[in-house]
Amino acid sequence: MTTRAGTSVPTPESNRVPTPETVHRPAPWVRTRLRAGPLAAVLMAALAFVTVFLAAAFPRVADRGADAALRDFVSQKGLNPTSLQTTSKTRDYDNAAELDRVQQQVTEKVGQRLTLSRPGLAHGTRALGDRGMGNPGYARISDANDPMLSLLYLHDLASRATLTDGTWPTPGAVGGPLPIVISKQAAQTIHIKLGDVIDNGVEGSGAQRNTVVVGLYRINDPQDPFWEDLGCPARACLNAAPQHEHWMTSGFVDGDSLAAMARWGSNAENFWRLPVDPASLRADRLDRTRNAISSFLTGPGATELIGATGRADLHSVSGLADILTRADERYQAALPLSTIGPAGVAGVATVVLCLAAALTTDRRAGEIRLLRARGGSRTGVLLRLIGEGAATVLPAAALATALAVVLLPTPRWGQSVLAALAAALLALLAFPARAALLWSRRKAVGGRRRLVGELAVLVVTAAAVAEVRRRGVGTGGGLDPLLVAAPLLLAVTGGLLLARIEPVAVGWLARLAGRGRGLIGFLGLARAARDSSGRRKPSVLPLLALLIAVTTTGFGATVLDTVDHVRTRAARIATGGDIGVSLPDYATLPESFATAAAALPGVRASTGAWVEPKARFVGADQDYTDACLVVVDPAAYAEIARTVGVGEFDPAKLAAPGGRDTPVPALFSRDLARRLAAGPAEVRTPNGNGLRTTVAGIISATPALPDPGKPFVVVAAGPAWERLPDVKRINKWFAVGDVDPEQVRSTLRDNGGGQPSGIAKLIAEDAAAAGKATHGLPAGYTVHSSREAAAALADDPLQHAAGRLFWYAAAAGAGFALLAVLLTLFRAAPERTAVLARLRTMGLRPRQGLALILTEALPQTLAAALGGGLTALAAVTLLGGAFDISTLVGARVGDVITPTLVPVLLPTAGLALLVALAVAAETLIAGRRQIATELRAGEQA
Repeated sequence: MTTRAGTSVPTPESNRVPTPETVHRPAPWVRTRLRAGPLAAVLMAALAFVTVFLAAAFPRVADRGADAALRDFVSQKGLNPTSLQTTSKTRDYDNAAELDRVQQQVTEKVGQRLTLSRPGLAHGTRALGDRGMGNPGYARISDANDPMLSLLYLHDLASRATLTDGTWPTPGAVGGPLPIVISKQAAQTIHIKLGDVIDNGVEGSGAQRNTVVVGLYRINDPQDPFWEDLGCPARACLNAAPQHEHWMTSGFVDGDSLAAMARWGSNAENFWRLPVDPASLRADRLDRTRNAISSFLTGPGATELIGATGRADLHSVSGLADILTRADERYQAALPLSTIGPAGVAGVATVVLCLAAALTTDRRAGEIRLLRARGGSRTGVLLRLIGEGAATVLPAAALATALAVVLLPTPRWGQSVLAALAAALLALLAFPARAALLWSRRKAVGGRRRLVGELAVLVVTAAAVAEVRRRGVGTGGGLDPLLVAAPLLLAVTGGLLLARIEPVAVGWLARLAGRGRGLIGFLGLARAARDSSGRRKPSVLPLLALLIAVTTTGFGATVLDTVDHVRTRAARIATGGDIGVSLPDYATLPESFATAAAALPGVRASTGAWVEPKARFVGADQDYTDACLVVVDPAAYAEIARTVGVGEFDPAKLAAPGGRDTPVPALFSRDLARRLAAGPAEVRTPNGNGLRTTVAGIISATPALPDPGKPFVVVAAGPAWERLPDVKRINKWFAVGDVDPEQVRSTLRDNGGGQPSGIAKLIAEDAAAAGKATHGLPAGYTVHSSREAAAALADDPLQHAAGRLFWYAAAAGAGFALLAVLLTLFRAAPERTAVLARLRTMGLRPRQGLALILTEALPQTLAAALGGGLTALAAVTLLGGAFDISTLVGARVGDVITPTLVPVLLPTAGLALLVALAVAAETLIAGRRQIATELRAGEQA
């Protein structure tokens, strides 16, 4: 049988019904798309990974910094202020076993809600009255004052002290002296010998109070915080109260002698110290910790302790709640700087993801329209795009979140996971949302509608800024939304304004360039003023990315720069200059030191001074006021005051007139001003000598007394020494300049004058025995350095955490801003390459083509950098006054953040340079290759 040409003859095989095994199944969409564009998929996964990682990491970095700062702040307060101190009156049947039982009950109850530091636990009993030691031959500072003894029982004393002589105490015989042990160092100082029966006076009933020394011990670690508030157990301490100077020390009794110790001291008190472990504190649980402490002080917890111990008079006190409150206030004050940086990164990252979505949409616009033309529904196409993105974004997001959790461990994970989830959803939905605009019904948006939208943004920005200025940036109850909104809104407003100004300005520059002979500048600037469609409508997104990055970085850098300058000034004020030397009351600086110190390298001005804190100001009404008398060299002191910025004055005003009976010009503190109106005043020294004064000026502070606690008078040294011989001394020295404090200490060691004697020597020796750092100087001799003071103020983990988080955010924001510029270049690359290829065929040289690309790309970058810098300055001007920088400085200051050019200029110029280099690199590497490819199109056909 024949058939027409081109037809086939039916066969049994062709009539066979297809089976499921023989039906052709289309390849899965996601796999096909990923194979078609592997590089794009990898880049999208990388972008999602970086974005989600930063979103998850920043909250964890902030949490770790807050916890570290809290623990350091609490640890610095010492053991006793951060402990729960529980006390109860001693009963007749109390002994060591009873105290141990109460300790176990209290520790168990408190430990259920607070984590305790086991090494700091202590309990025992202390006698409430100290007794004199009247034995003849014991050391006395004055004959009228016997050395004093206090008695304690301390659980497990033997584990913290080493017995050197004798035995540990045991219960004494009824009616006999009470056996005690004292430190060997105290015994040597007071001349107590082993076996001495110490005469402690008589009881109210007339019975003799006696103790017998049965052992001597040595404290294993006298500097251990464990010994805080436990008397003077390691040595003999000096009580230097005037007219009551005496030695004092502590003795310890046996745990079965508590009743006898209570009779010895007229009463006794049991104590249980439960220190809270600072390492267990968390910034997010401050309220819970404070509530637990308050409960044990006056709430249900206190009732539970009383019920568990069976002691109705059990009472607890603690300073930890107040410490935690101050720590929370510090955290809230430092929160603005910690938040502005990450908020800026979030804004720039959002812009970058939108730009990436726009770039992907432009690349695949034809494909998406083809799917719709072949019957694909909107929902179906969107689901396919979401599924395609999920295959790349979700694994990268999960890996980034897990990596942030592992690398930055912290107990809190809620905020981190929520931030990571938000970033992942944005990365996943940005492209489908942008693609949906391709088939949405386009509406012509006129200039009026755009203007209305921009005005709405401007109004919201103005309202946010006004509210921030009105009430500050912190509410004390957590993160202030305006804190995030105000700077970002300012950046958005600046971006919208720049988007209107830039095309006009660049077009004007293009017209100017068109009048010249070259075409490169004109063509580049003309293209920079238009988008790829040729309309005067450049994309706002790259501008926003750069503006947000520059604004937040410039604002934060200004805050940090202001903090550094204010901290340096606060340290200078506290020091009285750049360097200062203070002496105790009994000492005098020799002239040799003042001469040698003035010759040290870096000293610009220096002066010795006599500060007499016990002077009296006597007004015309003969009423007197305690005041400080400051005797200085006017010229050098005026230079120091001018440099420090405290109590500036004209030294000529202190020039003394002729004649010993003529009043001496003086500077008075403001609180003495109202007393000066009544007539001439007089300043008297403790020796009774007087100095008649007249008003040369009124100041609020002076370098010698930068924060005076009482009124002061400043007079010139010449006339004061002539009329007040008792003040012809120097007990302070001040200098300004870049001076090494170690050189000053060395000079003071070599020219420090004579060693103290008498009570002054005892005070010096007692300070040395207490372990106070003296740098090889006699006790009481102190060298103050503004450099060291500023370093001490800056040595705060809270400040470091806030600054570190800001700079991390600044670096991340700069990276995202750079990526936004590169994405913009890639988006315009096809159209730009085609234009350059056509120009190449018309004789454009390769170097000119590269110059044209740079001329086209850089105006937007430079305009964004300049606009961002101006916006940052505007943000500082508008919002700086609402910030309290005292916490970041480390001291209470009244300074506000003011616009400064250098902190804004440096990050702005750095980011602009980085972007310019990236544009140049992209032009040199990718632009040349793309132009060559365009020119070779069709060669293989």
